[in-house]
Amino acid sequence: MNLLKAAATVSGFTLLSRITGLVRETLIATVFGASALTDAFFVAFRLPNMLRRLFAEGAFSQAFVPMLSERKLQAEQGQHEAAHGFVSRVATALAWALILVTIAGMVGAPLLVWAMAAGLDAPAEAAAILMTRWMFPYILLISLVALAAGILNTWKQFAIPAFTPVLLNLAMIGSSLLLASRLDPPVLALAAGVIAGGIAQLALQLPALHRIGMLPRLGLNPFKAFADPDVRAIIIKMGPAVLAVSVAQISLVINTHIASRLAAGSVSWVSFGDRLMEFPTALLGVALGTVLLPSLARASQSNDTQEYSRLLDWGLRLCVVLSVPGMVGLALMAEPLTALLFHYGRFDANDVAMTRQAVLAYSAGLLGLIAVKVLAPGFYARQDIRTPVKIALVVLAATQLLNLAFVPWLQHAGLALSISVAAWVNAALLLRGLLRNGTYRPEMGWVALMLKVLIAAAAMGALLWFIVPRFDWISLQSSPMIRVALVLSILAGAAGLYLTALVLMGLRPRQFLRRD
Repeated sequence: MNLLKAAATVSGFTLLSRITGLVRETLIATVFGASALTDAFFVAFRLPNMLRRLFAEGAFSQAFVPMLSERKLQAEQGQHEAAHGFVSRVATALAWALILVTIAGMVGAPLLVWAMAAGLDAPAEAAAILMTRWMFPYILLISLVALAAGILNTWKQFAIPAFTPVLLNLAMIGSSLLLASRLDPPVLALAAGVIAGGIAQLALQLPALHRIGMLPRLGLNPFKAFADPDVRAIIIKMGPAVLAVSVAQISLVINTHIASRLAAGSVSWVSFGDRLMEFPTALLGVALGTVLLPSLARASQSNDTQEYSRLLDWGLRLCVVLSVPGMVGLALMAEPLTALLFHYGRFDANDVAMTRQAVLAYSAGLLGLIAVKVLAPGFYARQDIRTPVKIALVVLAATQLLNLAFVPWLQHAGLALSISVAAWVNAALLLRGLLRNGTYRPEMGWVALMLKVLIAAAAMGALLWFIVPRFDWISLQSSPMIRVALVLSILAGAAGLYLTALVLMGLRPRQFLRRD
């Protein structure tokens, strides 16, 4: 399998997901604006989303995928039923655990909302509690989706898991257009869209699992599932992983709590900025991490340390080549991108300026955020979760210390800047760990690569610095198609200049071709 092609496949579908996600966010900004009720939705959505990252995409996947890779080898050796039985037992335990979590979350919604955002006013708090109860079943749906994605990715079926998030965006777009005028408050339409999207995502995965013979059989006896040795092994391995992911989510809760006590709209400004930052993060980091983890797990099981190191080196080189121009572009294009995507309807010029500040702060940490997606699998594939836990605790402390310095000075943008600086700390500590234990040995040519990337990114930055301020992006609201054409043309020109500069300095795409 060509890893670059696989990463490009995941990245392509992720691009589609992020485009529809940006359309979704644009629609939210247009229809609902950056108001206290919009803040309430983002708070309510963050709760099940946080638990999804904690139980599904985070700790569970980190413990499940390496063990699943071992079962895949059994299936390839003719022991398909053993592999399928393992998947069914794990799915049964996960489903029952999440049913209990969902019930508890719906009952405890008032306490959860208070803990997440005590600064909301009374109407917004009531709306947040109601939407939390509506959306909490999403954690059950999306966690089963994450289970299915882990199975499909291990079987190197990357396309469907990468496409699945598009359905959530489409469901939220449809519900905003069709239900907003029929609900009071209208923002409840977004909560309905989340549930519809979760159902659609799970429905798409099931036929794909059936085709590879890995559709789980869910059992009715949760005690039997939790007594299984394989399930217990996953739970034991999840312990440190839960702590590691919890640290990041605790930081998110603290940041949301702080934002809710700042100016009205702060939670929304940070969320819209986060959406723009997540575009390149998901496009590059998630794609690389998704492709690397199964390949690293296979290399680890084969005790092929050289291949393991080469895979990490390949991922880090791609990370640098693609994320450095992303940092420059996101920083210098913060205002036109924010205006293009969100400056409609109730999202006014002040909202553009405030969101631009968050985007600018987030751009400083883009390389660190993406590098973490490549470096962390270097530990997880070897089933070393304790080291990332220790690093995560350091990063949590660093983030909150940075908040003390940045938030009084920069308000909501200080929260974004703290995350950016902490991402660099996280990446640096992960890299140091891999180097110290000998897991990763950088190959030759890093200095030359960095020089080429920096020169090309500087040329691109000079072009953007010259062109972007020459347009009044706010007044172009009256000419949306002109604004779209200008932004796309500038982005295309900047990307073309960057790539041309790299080619002129001798960098070729074939240098990144790699097979697994």
